[in-house]
Amino acid sequence: MGHEGLSALEIYKSAREEIEQIYRSRLLTETLLSLGEGNKTLSQLREITGSSSQAIIPKIRRLESMHLLERQNNEYKLTPLGKVITFKMEDFSRALGSTKRHRNFWANHYIEGIPAALLNEIGDLFNSETISDTTVKVLNVYGNYADVVNEARYIYGISSIISQGHVDILQKRVTDGVPVELVISREVAMQLKGDQYSSKINTLADYKNLKLMVTDENFKAGTIITDKCFSFGLYKKDGAIPDTATNIISRDKKAIEWGRRLFEYYKQRAVILDI
Repeated sequence: MGHEGLSALEIYKSAREEIEQIYRSRLLTETLLSLGEGNKTLSQLREITGSSSQAIIPKIRRLESMHLLERQNNEYKLTPLGKVITFKMEDFSRALGSTKRHRNFWANHYIEGIPAALLNEIGDLFNSETISDTTVKVLNVYGNYADVVNEARYIYGISSIISQGHVDILQKRVTDGVPVELVISREVAMQLKGDQYSSKINTLADYKNLKLMVTDENFKAGTIITDKCFSFGLYKKDGAIPDTATNIISRDKKAIEWGRRLFEYYKQRAVILDI
């Protein structure tokens, strides 16, 4: 019988012994992940894992028998196969670490608008923090947004919500000559052309550094990506109400690049909005 069309569960069952050997052993896991950062001597592996030679050498022998690592001179290194497996372990660790670190944020917000490819790279947001409005800092999220925008050398944004304050800040940055590209929802586009915002938007019509794009995608998010920072907000879990009081924010390069990929995804699905 062939193996075509096997599910992930069926594949797991066929490889369960080796999977469990790695993930049930702290030493096996830490050895592989440490070697993913570069070759190590036995003494370095002892120091990293906090283990004795008597404890770690049998684990090294096991990984050698699985063709995941090998010895070269006085160092241990991953084999090409070991690099593949370790890369997957690193990705799993980052993903689980990120969702654990920001568990309440992901659990209580509508994430269906995030493309699957970006959700698969959610580990890139590990070095981020969740900020919220509090009784002490009532405008904490908005204040952080203003700081991020005001220090930016360029601004990319995705938004399905709008407010007077956000428009005012972005208008100032456009008139300062800062490149601004925004992907907005059809609803926001209609609001910008309404009485409340039309006069402000019309004053920006001749600024070549402003690019407004509109999409019909159901992204339900408010996101700002700059050269220095990434700020990310979502709708509440029911998908009906935007949560303007909680954001994820990061100055980590991986998080900023994740935000940039999210922006490019929606930009490719948007059309220019004439103003």
